[in-house]
Amino acid sequence: MSEFKASNHESAKKINVIITGATGMVGEGVLHESLQHPDVERVLVINRKPCGVTHIKLSEIVHNNFFDLSGVAPQLNDYNACYFCLGVSSVGMKEEEYKRLTYDLTLHMASLLSSLNPEMIFCYVSGSGTDSTEQGRSMWARVKGKTENRLLQLPFKGAYMFRPGYIHPTKGLKNTHGYYSALSLLYPMLRAVLPKYVISLRELGLAMIHIAQTGRERAILESKDIARIAGT
Repeated sequence: MSEFKASNHESAKKINVIITGATGMVGEGVLHESLQHPDVERVLVINRKPCGVTHIKLSEIVHNNFFDLSGVAPQLNDYNACYFCLGVSSVGMKEEEYKRLTYDLTLHMASLLSSLNPEMIFCYVSGSGTDSTEQGRSMWARVKGKTENRLLQLPFKGAYMFRPGYIHPTKGLKNTHGYYSALSLLYPMLRAVLPKYVISLRELGLAMIHIAQTGRERAILESKDIARIAGT
């Protein structure tokens, strides 16, 4: 399978994508890159509240209950990729509730999408340190690992688990957390000292687009892999 070349847009595969979590920092950044990219023709976002973005490529579904998607399922057909950026912090949460909002919710939506779009590429934002064995001491890492493992078993054309460490935000977007703004000053140093764990939000979005176009052999992608794919 040929690699995507950024300068060869005429021959590059055109894609239609679904994005979840566009009201959060990561989802907003991925949405921004998708709307700017010439090979992304249509974007559908599914949120619990409006994302506040308007664009000729963009459609939006505002839907409160992600555990019951029957009412919106007909609108989810004919998409090449899903960028699943929806997630919650595990801080202060019991494992049962975190599992419900991470594993159960993700698999419910992913299972529906795989049945509607068997040729879909599914990109899941996980995290550095995720535990594929599902046996470790860290609760969030076990749950994320369980989620990844099950997603890889669904009948998608391809499923890719993105495990970023620190993500440098995209300047000008509105959903950046305050502490990221403070860390932005340290980004050049962090990138130089910890290149295996530091990427930009732009790189994350570009890597998802490139994978939806060409696929990759590796299903689990750490920060260094994401950065490399973003530049291809």
